Amino acid sequence: MTFMTFGDAPGVTHTVVGNVRVLPQIWSPELQNDRDIFVYLPPSYDTSRLRYPVIYMHDGQNLFDQALSFGDEWQVDETMEALSLEGVEAIVVGVPHAGVQRCNEYSPFGDGCGEAYLAFLVNTLKPIVDAALRTLPGREHTGIVGSSMGGLISLYAFMRHPAVFGFVGALSPSLWYASRAIFDVVNAATAPPGRIYLDIGTAERPAMLHDARRMRLALGQKGYRLGEELCYVEADGARHEEAAWAARLRDALVFLLPSTEKALHAQVSGWA
Repeated sequence: MTFMTFGDAPGVTHTVVGNVRVLPQIWSPELQNDRDIFVYLPPSYDTSRLRYPVIYMHDGQNLFDQALSFGDEWQVDETMEALSLEGVEAIVVGVPHAGVQRCNEYSPFGDGCGEAYLAFLVNTLKPIVDAALRTLPGREHTGIVGSSMGGLISLYAFMRHPAVFGFVGALSPSLWYASRAIFDVVNAATAPPGRIYLDIGTAERPAMLHDARRMRLALGQKGYRLGEELCYVEADGARHEEAAWAARLRDALVFLLPSTEKALHAQVSGWA
């Protein structure tokens, strides 16, 4: 598998920090399209034999580089570089959306292609990533994170693909979509083990705030305990925008990846 770097595109000013590479033109037989995939590698990747947890994130254009983003970027690379100083490291796979087909790909309901999109992640992209990189491929080390419609498909993926995803971050999820069908999915699920981060900004639409509170209760009824398997945040004054999600990303990842340092050290001990 050949990686490119952001430096391979001349004449463009990039804001990438750290080791972010590009898997060019990955074909999806499920969606019948291709896209570049952005991959962040932690600082210790090139100087160790460690394997790492993997976080799959949607809206890949908005994660690492202001030159590619719609509005502000999430600064995922800056956040991960800072977390590495605290012993928390992971590989982040940024999956760009398909432009005008974004909502269609992120909707698993009705005529949406969400199931095909998740099949692409699970059956095509994840095997490529696991083969090309030193990952920890098990569900407990594989997460999915997104915002808005990306938050919706992330929560859906966690509930419907429990053999693959062991933690989920749903930032400002569009729980209202398709007549709030995601609540039926959660209520019918077998409550897979793992960790869930759910948040909303108080300056978002009142209906979205209400839905987030309702989802917190629904997850609690499934056995996810606040402060244990579930973290719920209402961000005071935060709006529905990339800058707000970037500001909350660190806390989300600290909750979702609390044992990363312990897991990495255990690998080193196993080589002795």
